Amino acid sequence: MNDSPAARLQKLFEGHRLTPTQRRIAHCMVRGASEVPFLSSVELAELAGVSQPSVTRFAVALGFDGYPALRRYLREVAPAERAVPGKDDERNSYQQAVEAEIDNLRHLAAMLADPSPVEEAGRLLAGSTPLPVLGLRAASSQARGFAYFAGKVHPDVRLLDEGGSMLADRIDAAVRAGATALLCFALPRHPKEVVEALQYARGSGLTVVTVADSAFAPVARHSDLLIPAAVGTGLAFDTACAPMLLGRVLLEAMADALPDAQARLEAFDTKAAARGLFVE
Repeated sequence: MNDSPAARLQKLFEGHRLTPTQRRIAHCMVRGASEVPFLSSVELAELAGVSQPSVTRFAVALGFDGYPALRRYLREVAPAERAVPGKDDERNSYQQAVEAEIDNLRHLAAMLADPSPVEEAGRLLAGSTPLPVLGLRAASSQARGFAYFAGKVHPDVRLLDEGGSMLADRIDAAVRAGATALLCFALPRHPKEVVEALQYARGSGLTVVTVADSAFAPVARHSDLLIPAAVGTGLAFDTACAPMLLGRVLLEAMADALPDAQARLEAFDTKAAARGLFVE
């Protein structure tokens, strides 16, 4: 069972209807779980990029009298040692970015201690023929990578990595062909088109499985099953090692749920060898 500070914070937020601003605060708190119990409301507001009154209203929305009560609660249920200045401070910004990604992967590993969400997602994806895979802008590479490998074990994978007016048409075509689920990769900054596409997909009867950077991402309300994997923010552009790895885990779960996955892989290898596709 995942018992990390970040996991305990996420559990605290579950079941609450949060505004976009409050989701931003929640996301910030999860990403900085080890520091949050030591922050003042002003410091948290600055970290999340919101106003101090917004932090107070957020605490009240969670059922506390105010932010001081929330912070006391966090120190009791989500204790974590605050970083102590030392040799780690001598690391350069590149090293710090790598270490942050390693932490993201550790959080993902802890979350996967309960494999049931991934296994459920695998069954949903395996049961959908065709299987549309959506990812726009920053998430397009994640969707493309998943679709490339999924096509080796799944009979019909349809990559949706371009927005525009044709996106809804392609969702309609997948539904007409028998699709029952859609996999979405959603990473910041979240395109408005992705949110609209997921809303449209669910309205068309598809079950939406989403890999997102946070359980509080804007796509959450339009997802039937959302599995979070944090992105790194230490460089000018976000890094997405954890979402990529989670995508591969979902591939494994989907393949496990496809009875002929191994046969398809062996058939591909035989044809690839006959065509001389790869350099040995």
